[in-house]
Amino acid sequence: MHKLLIDSVSRVFPAVRGGVPVQAVEPTTLGVAQNDFITILGPSGCGKSTLLRIVAGLDRPSGGRVLLDGREVRGPGADRGMVFQSYTLFPWLTVSQNVAYGLRERGVPEGRRREIVAAYLERVGLRDFANHFPKQLSGGMQQRTAIARALANDPQILLLDEPFGALDNQTRALMQELLLGIWERERKTVLFVTHDIEEAIFMASRVVVMSARPGRIKADLPVDLPHPRHYTMKTSPDFVALKARLTEEIRAEAMKVAQAH
Repeated sequence: MHKLLIDSVSRVFPAVRGGVPVQAVEPTTLGVAQNDFITILGPSGCGKSTLLRIVAGLDRPSGGRVLLDGREVRGPGADRGMVFQSYTLFPWLTVSQNVAYGLRERGVPEGRRREIVAAYLERVGLRDFANHFPKQLSGGMQQRTAIARALANDPQILLLDEPFGALDNQTRALMQELLLGIWERERKTVLFVTHDIEEAIFMASRVVVMSARPGRIKADLPVDLPHPRHYTMKTSPDFVALKARLTEEIRAEAMKVAQAH
């Protein structure tokens, strides 16, 4: 039984001003097991984010359906936590108020809210910044706040859309280890969209490669690297071999995009 089933999902965007409709995603099927960490890799514009938004309930498929624990997804819900590339924090709330937001909406009592928020701020290394406002934080700290906010709701599945894409390389590497450490402890089910091949391998138990638009899954590779993972693993022979294979897969798709323009 899959935790999440993307069942023949397709997405066609309607024509704009006399143009033709755009098929963003061809019928795509993907089963995600409980506690799987799946990274979705593909060239720009291949429908990765569209697929993630459909799973989040932020967009509707043109065909097919998404099932979470056997129930069809028809809109957003607290059972899915979403983290975007841009820091989507409420600027008028402090770090702890941002993390508590979903809990407050769900009516979690204040004492329990405080406990949960404190635990997640500790986990993401922001305990000393609880009363800061987003504008007082670096990009990496804002994204750590967003991850803590998503996790504090205890979602069934965590959806991340290039969450580290706007960060510098050093911060990005630290964030990868932070999120992976949380996953290794909590064993959440994760779908993580990225265009960074090293990131895709390092984070994942499976890497799914999407084709150039219209997107479809062209490869689904298990990543049999041991846990806990340390950044030094990125130079190991197994890692390098998988990177070479995925680089070829992505390059072939990127070439198609270039030839189409």
